[in-house]
Amino acid sequence: MATKTTEKKADEIAKLRIRVRAYENKILDASVKQIIDTAQRFDATVVGPIPLPTEIKKYTVNRSTFVHKDAREQFEMRTHKRVIDIMNPSGKVIEALTNLSLPSGVNIDVKMM
Repeated sequence: MATKTTEKKADEIAKLRIRVRAYENKILDASVKQIIDTAQRFDATVVGPIPLPTEIKKYTVNRSTFVHKDAREQFEMRTHKRVIDIMNPSGKVIEALTNLSLPSGVNIDVKMM
């Protein structure tokens, strides 16, 4: 049984899964393009960007302090998300991605799979 588990581990492909979030989609797309260009510069195979559903948080607030209960305002925050997979990343790719400077407001989660 030990041989099956070691064979399974050897057949798996190492990959980086990068999940990028931002409130503005233009900044998000520019950041994703920068990440993809950096990965392709070092001959890494890139899958994506895969758009994920936009997360919408809605808030309802009374306009008045304690009277006029029917007068309300609604606000929403939209969080745009993308996923990028980088297959067989080398050390140079990982180092280049860590040194990458992205605009503020962009949140990045990196997982090694």
